[in-house]
Amino acid sequence: MTNAMTARRESAVPRHPLWVRLTHWVNTGAFLALLVSGLAILLALPRLFWGETGANDAPAWIVLPLPVNLEQTGWGRNLHFLAAWIFVLNGALYGLVALASGHFLRRLTPERDQLHPRHIAADIRAHLRLTGSGATGAPRYNVLQKLAYLAVILVLAPVMLLSGLTMSPGVTAAYPELFTLFGGRQSARTIHFLSAVLFVGFLLIHLWQVLANRPLDLMRGMITGRSARPKSSPAPSEEDPR
Repeated sequence: MTNAMTARRESAVPRHPLWVRLTHWVNTGAFLALLVSGLAILLALPRLFWGETGANDAPAWIVLPLPVNLEQTGWGRNLHFLAAWIFVLNGALYGLVALASGHFLRRLTPERDQLHPRHIAADIRAHLRLTGSGATGAPRYNVLQKLAYLAVILVLAPVMLLSGLTMSPGVTAAYPELFTLFGGRQSARTIHFLSAVLFVGFLLIHLWQVLANRPLDLMRGMITGRSARPKSSPAPSEEDPR
């Protein structure tokens, strides 16, 4: 029994530090709350406009096939506001620790060999076959994962935050420059919705990448912080648990 337990411990390698796992699961819960509450808010005006004004009886840029329901707006706004700040503060904590610890550069920045067109093409083919590069036991994220994470952290999340703030009369009273940035309150709402659609797309891609890269082991790594090392794979000495 002791030998078996020792063998299991030796076959497991560090994958994610505690702070990564905690911020990951907090953001997961916050995002799901944002998704549900955002849909409830959207039902009050399932039409998207460009500019400053918009109404259910006005010509719209995009008409969503959703029923108008004003009864869900109250709880939806309250939950959305709460979940949004949890998402933002938790994301900011992740960003600060990732930068301070070197995690951002070490784990999320693509390495030179990963940016080679042949390497990117090979990763795409592997993911389409659901045999992603993670299946080889490589300790680093593959290039598709890194590019997706960077796009969300550096582009999509800031756009969602700023467009969401532009819909707040209190914020725009203090910072009217946001109207200039997004072209009006309704424009910001439209951009916020499109950003949310891209976020859902990222989530689907993220789940696809998990399925392509030893999903049970990846889930174990995100829950316990350690993942199994394939028998044919040497110990990943460059894996840093920070």
